[in-house]
Amino acid sequence: MRPILASREGEELQSALSTRDRIGQAKGIIMERYNVDDVRAFEMLRKLSQDSNTRLSDIAERVIATRGDK
Repeated sequence: MRPILASREGEELQSALSTRDRIGQAKGIIMERYNVDDVRAFEMLRKLSQDSNTRLSDIAERVIATRGDK
């Protein structure tokens, strides 16, 4: 049973890293688009997430999807 747990932990870690990468990418897009620093960009993502009751990773995906829009 231990290999199953290790596999699941590995999948969860990979998912967490992927989510972190997407949030970082979204922060970069916001930093460039609005000329703000990384702290302010994260605050903007977090506030939008809270105000819309939407997961931060979903907000990040939406920002990434609009990266070509101006």
